[in-house]
Amino acid sequence: MDLDDLPSPGTTLRHERTFTVEEVQAFADLSEDRGEHHERPDDDGRLLVHGLLTATMPTKIGGDLDVLARTMEFDFHRPVYTDQRIVCEVTLDTVDRADDTDDEADSAEVEADVVCHRDGGEIVLTGGFEGVVLG
Repeated sequence: MDLDDLPSPGTTLRHERTFTVEEVQAFADLSEDRGEHHERPDDDGRLLVHGLLTATMPTKIGGDLDVLARTMEFDFHRPVYTDQRIVCEVTLDTVDRADDTDDEADSAEVEADVVCHRDGGEIVLTGGFEGVVLG
């Protein structure tokens, strides 16, 4: 991403998705996290989505911005199940462009807050990340 195209502090970016049974199974294969709670369907046939799979939602937004993350912090408040619509909102707190005298003149420091909720309001994940966008 061109540094001039970075959104301003205070901007909120949004990503929505619904995880599928197949995605949870693929994540279990990839991560080797095979806890029974991720592999045994509930009474409605849904699987419990891995917390770190849910956390890919803010990382998708960070990827759209080309953020090279330095730190990420997540708090998992409620479970997420397949077939639930999840909305993730990333609000940029700071976007500090390095000036030309710095060693990293073509970069910007980024800090953001994250809130993910079920479509309808219940918060499932909060957190934040810090990183750099290289020009």
